[in-house]
Amino acid sequence: MLDSKARQDLRARAHHLKAIVTVGAQGVTPTLLAELDRALFDHELLKVRLPALDKEERDSCIEQLSSGAQAEIIGRVGRILMLYRIRPANNVFVPLQPKS
Repeated sequence: MLDSKARQDLRARAHHLKAIVTVGAQGVTPTLLAELDRALFDHELLKVRLPALDKEERDSCIEQLSSGAQAEIIGRVGRILMLYRIRPANNVFVPLQPKS
């Protein structure tokens, strides 16, 4: 869990980033979560573009993304979500297994 100062620093770092992952019409799918997992391994901090949904659906989508990728929500501005997950110490990519 990050403290407020760390979140603020990460938001500042994310300001100039472009959205790497875009949630499409199908919503949060296993394929999207696999891409998000790989992108978080490569970048640690990234932006995700969310679809135009109502508030409840958007909040549900955000929860699915953060829990599915085991990432921390740094912030959200409009339809852009900022996620952070620290890279493993061994620097070896191991895909996340879907929760049963």
